[in-house]
Parts: sequence; structure tokens; C-alpha cells
Amino acid sequence: MNITVIGTGLIGSQLATELTARGHEVTTASLSSGVDLLTGAGLDNALAGADTVVNVTNSPTFDDRSLDFFRTTVGNLLAAGERAGVSHQVVLSIVGADQVAELDYYRAKVLQEELLRGGPTPYSIVRATQFFEFMEPTMSWTSDETAVRLPATPLQPIASADVVDALADVAGAAPLGGILEVAGPDRFTLDEIGRLTLAARGDRRPVVVDDRAGLFAAVRGDVLTPGPDARVAPTHYRDWLAG
Repeated sequence: MNITVIGTGLIGSQLATELTARGHEVTTASLSSGVDLLTGAGLDNALAGADTVVNVTNSPTFDDRSLDFFRTTVGNLLAAGERAGVSHQVVLSIVGADQVAELDYYRAKVLQEELLRGGPTPYSIVRATQFFEFMEPTMSWTSDETAVRLPATPLQPIASADVVDALADVAGAAPLGGILEVAGPDRFTLDEIGRLTLAARGDRRPVVVDDRAGLFAAVRGDVLTPGPDARVAPTHYRDWLAG
């Protein structure tokens, strides 16, 4: 199968390698390869001959400008895909994005999903929980030299490599016409994740529960954890930290 991967960051670079290892013909597309989703430049060449397109791009901002980013880029990508005869469009989104309207970026991801559903091409949406790799950056937003402040938000984080496995499975199969949720095997509160992470790094700072601290302060309840039909990945956060 010919698959074009849009985006070459944490997920896109791993996904291209995994799909190639599975025997697919893979084209990668990003600004560095001359493809600009915002203008549409280079898209026709990148999608030529593609059966499936996997969109793992990210907005350069997390504020309300992300809405315009996804509105424009999804429109350009769907139009180019229709011209190229693409038969399957796959997008990576976020578990619970539709439950946190207070966050501009989550509203933008919901818009991205809605545009895909309303587009001309059969589709699949893979919603993942928060990546292991993003836990430490998340902690840094509300940290100083004396303490780390985090809300007690329930999360079920996942290794990016496990997200890649799920995306590769979906990309190589028939369109879902719906959503697949993927999550790690363990549920924690964010402050618990903070303590585990600091202990693994030999950092003796305390974690203080502060439900007003950081991005996840806007989240209410367990809306960022997956539903009962989610695909549960094998990698445990404690094992990942130890590795």
C-alpha cells in the first residue's frame, strides 16, 4: 500500500519507519520536504499515488489561532486527497478533546475531526491519551526550584511507540468511519505521575496538588481517560521511566 505521512515530528518519524518495516511504500511530507499545508504547496506531489494519508501534524500554537490552522490545513489536505484519488484519510486526535471546550487547542482538534467527517474521503480518527514523552514538559510549566505544582487530573498516558503501532494498524486497514481510542495500561492522577517521574530522575522536589496549576487545570473529572472500548497498549509508565 502507498501511504503518505503528513508530519515528521515525534509520531510522524516513528510512523514512517514502522510502516516501511511493514512493507508499505511510504512518502513523508513536511515543511522541510517542501510541503506547506497552510498554502497547499507541494501537496499534490506528496499525495500522488497515495492510497492512504495519515495526518499527524500539529498546530504551531495552542491558542485560538490553532482553530484557523486546522481549518485551513484540513481543507487543503482533503482537497488534494480528492484530486489524487486517496481512498483513506487518517488523523491523530486526543481522547476527550470534545469534553474540554475551555481549551482552545482541544476545540481545534474537535474541529479537525468534524472537517474530516464531513469531507469527501472515507476516514479514520485515532484518539490517543497524553504521551509519556510529554509528562516532563507538562510538569515544567508549573515548576520552580522548590516544588512542582500539579492538579490531580486523572490520566491514562501512553508511550508514543504504542500510538505509532495503533496508527500503523489503522493506516493499513479499511477505513473505520469512526473513532478508535488508544491508551496506556495504567491510570494515574497527574500529581502521581509527577511523583513517579521525579523519583525516577532522582529529583527530591515535592509535588504539591494545585487544581489551578497548568494546562490541565481546565479539565473536570476523568474526561481525558478512555472509554471501555479503547485499545489498551502494553507499555507501563514505570517501565518506560526505568528504560
